[in-house]
Amino acid sequence: MLDSRFVRENIEAVQAAMENRGYAWDSEAFLAADVRRRSAIADLESLQARRNTLSKEIGGFMRAAGAGAAGGAGAQAEGASARAAAGAQAAAQAQAQAEEAKAEVRDLNVQIERCEQQRAQAEDALTQIVMALPNLPSPYTPLGADEGGNVEVRRWGTPPRFDFEAQAHWDLGPALGIIDFERAVKLAKSRFVLLGGLGARLERALINFMADTHGSRGYKEWWCPALGNAETLTGTGQLPKFEEDLFKTTDGLYLIPTAEVMLTNIHRGETLDASDLPLHYCAYTPCFREEAGSAGRDTRGLIRVHQFDKVEMVKFAAPESSFEELEGMVADAEHILQQLELPYRVIELCTGDLGFSSARTYDLEVWLPSYDGYKEISSCSNCTDFQARRANVRYRDPDAFKGARLLHTLNGSGLAVGRTMAAILENCQQPDGTVRVPAVLRPYLGGLELIEADGA
Repeated sequence: MLDSRFVRENIEAVQAAMENRGYAWDSEAFLAADVRRRSAIADLESLQARRNTLSKEIGGFMRAAGAGAAGGAGAQAEGASARAAAGAQAAAQAQAQAEEAKAEVRDLNVQIERCEQQRAQAEDALTQIVMALPNLPSPYTPLGADEGGNVEVRRWGTPPRFDFEAQAHWDLGPALGIIDFERAVKLAKSRFVLLGGLGARLERALINFMADTHGSRGYKEWWCPALGNAETLTGTGQLPKFEEDLFKTTDGLYLIPTAEVMLTNIHRGETLDASDLPLHYCAYTPCFREEAGSAGRDTRGLIRVHQFDKVEMVKFAAPESSFEELEGMVADAEHILQQLELPYRVIELCTGDLGFSSARTYDLEVWLPSYDGYKEISSCSNCTDFQARRANVRYRDPDAFKGARLLHTLNGSGLAVGRTMAAILENCQQPDGTVRVPAVLRPYLGGLELIEADGA
């Protein structure tokens, strides 16, 4: 979430950033709501100041009334009728002034309540606007209207060239008896996957390999719930804007679309010490996505399904080092692909193709022979303080500044397991229909070197 004050003070820069992202927003509505909010606050402060003044005056009037009444009573006891009358008159006048002030206070209370409602309404309007605004692109992010403006950074490995008729993974997997799409439809519905035998073992091997590798490179592993509450999904930006992409339970919990949601919210509402930064976390979770609006896109095989496995990386970093941490995260994701001997390329996303919460993103795209091209297998992003503001995650560094500041959060796939399996099946297939197991996975599969038909 962007800071409302920053948006107000930098409205033209924010407008330009939104245009670069291809996001249409009503800046006039924001400014109007901001004016209403500030006007309500000014009126509220004026009314409260007047009420405070009146409260003090009422106290004085009541004391004067009491003193006048006491003086009048004492004068009567001594038989001084004139003085008694004067005391009674003064008491009555003070009492009348007090009642008049009390009436004004009651009227002020009504006005204050009305102003508080106006302020709350304006603040709610501002919140709705800024909650819907995507993050500002970083200064490093290339300009571009859509994916055509993305920039290729580098490539690794050479795509295989087969001297036989290669099969797509959605054909090869069923032929080997390790993927069963038809029974998955029977058990659930289309775009779910059933893995059997070596398919199930390969999925588990990939998960363990990825988690072990990231752990060896300094990531603390977590085991997270697969369901999150609305506050958790709001913290990372899925809610309220992308609710249609989420599976929701009847009691208000959501199936998570990625472990990023849980890992980032571990420290929601907390203030960390600068000496503990950066924090490197990773987790395997199943991921669930409605994929609303994606009909007709990559609906065959393992590329775009409703449930898939993923190992996710998340970092908490000081702003000064977050972009350096992003480069390290990309290298960690690349390391997995290199160990698996899978050809890939690194793409930097342009402003028009950035995800909602991201300021800068690199996509890793693995070579898939069935597409005769590269497909995304990892996305690594620096979200700057966008998620930290929503989730209220801060850090303190007494030697550098007073109080606490928002830190930066980063996330990246390390990797999407189903897509990795698809890439292995297609890139490592042999002329006889078997699949060569990458050397790094063999210890996780009991030394198995080939996946053969009906393997168990």
